[in-house]
Amino acid sequence: MDEGEVTERGAHHVQSLERGLAVIKAFNADAAELTLSDVARSTGLTRAAARRFLLTLVDLGYVRTDGKYFSLTARVLELGYSYLSSLSLPEVAQPHLERLSAEVHESSSVSVLEGMDIVYVARVAVSRIMTVSINVGTRFPAHATSMGHVLLAGLEDTDLHGYFDAAKLEKLTAHTLTRQQDLLAELERVYRQGYAMVDQELEEGLRSIAAPIRDRRGRVVAAVNLSTHASRTTPESVERELLPPLLATARAIEADLASAPPSKAGHG
Repeated sequence: MDEGEVTERGAHHVQSLERGLAVIKAFNADAAELTLSDVARSTGLTRAAARRFLLTLVDLGYVRTDGKYFSLTARVLELGYSYLSSLSLPEVAQPHLERLSAEVHESSSVSVLEGMDIVYVARVAVSRIMTVSINVGTRFPAHATSMGHVLLAGLEDTDLHGYFDAAKLEKLTAHTLTRQQDLLAELERVYRQGYAMVDQELEEGLRSIAAPIRDRRGRVVAAVNLSTHASRTTPESVERELLPPLLATARAIEADLASAPPSKAGHG
């Protein structure tokens, strides 16, 4: 069928658009990862048609694939909240962030990796920390953020190589890591220790610490962090006072994602 072909529903109805949206909607909380056959079966499309739509969505950045399985990317946020609905991460994480921030009196956030950036999907702001306002949907360069370091450290080698091939490691402050070998060494340390601390790399005066959120298969799918003013903390005090409740919150979010009913669970 030609891309502009209409159906009997009327001259306004573009069936190819309907089918493309059906492919996106095939992904949900119970089916965060699908094979080509799964998508074809779910949408009623032929394998050839499903493949064309999936690869187009991959080209546009809305879907990723490892060659066998396909899944949505956070870029679908630009179209709406299909990605968030399939992951249910904000809904699950929000009450945990509220408890964490109430306990430690610092701002907390959850983000996912999208391209070269982190994208905030849940947040509790205790005080204004940065010169710019942070809301759900805010993006920052992954290389200069604690959540970005956690998310990059959780990538497979091929994906990490792809990141470095495309990333521009801009120097945002005097503390920002901009040499690939320095950032790689830091990511290795983050991977080993299970958390990341970034000290004024994104903005002067901002210190943050982040931990990974893993799915049932042990893959890092998001990160949770606490941010504080460098003037009232030290790296040692952040690790001593903020890291334990942060790690406990990450585990609690993981447990809820794993035990939630199908309509609430994230990646299976």
